[in-house]
Amino acid sequence: MNSNKFTNFFERFASRATQVTGSSTAFLLALLTIIIWLITGPIFGYSDTWQLVINTGTTIITFLMVFLIQKAQNKDSLAMQIKLNELIAVNRKASNRLLNLEDLSEVDLRALHKFFGTLAEKAKEEASLSESHSIEEAEEIHLGKVEDKQQRKQQQSAKTSAAA
Repeated sequence: MNSNKFTNFFERFASRATQVTGSSTAFLLALLTIIIWLITGPIFGYSDTWQLVINTGTTIITFLMVFLIQKAQNKDSLAMQIKLNELIAVNRKASNRLLNLEDLSEVDLRALHKFFGTLAEKAKEEASLSESHSIEEAEEIHLGKVEDKQQRKQQQSAKTSAAA
């Protein structure tokens, strides 16, 4: 349970830190820090300590930001994959085998990319952009969905009539 509390705390902290550090205010603060550091150069005689302060500070911040950025990217990537999986799952013409492609090996992904690249080339050969066949296919899909909906309503009515 403690790890769950820690996980929840870290999730909130990381989310908030990502929002704050990605803001205009954070950028201006970083810029102001650099300007102040530059101005203080002559005061400290451009000493090794003066240089060490900025090097150490930027190294620590960069090190920590790498992990925050990676966490944000992982979360965004997972959300995007879920959204795409939902679109694939609800489209009756799409192949459900394409769900969770991110789990495939790079070799398998490259093979699929090549396959879809071949399909794209064939589509270019078939017609110009203004004569795309996707409009007709979209209309067919729409009509199919309307028919499916009507059939479901009829089946529901038949079940309701049989139950009565």
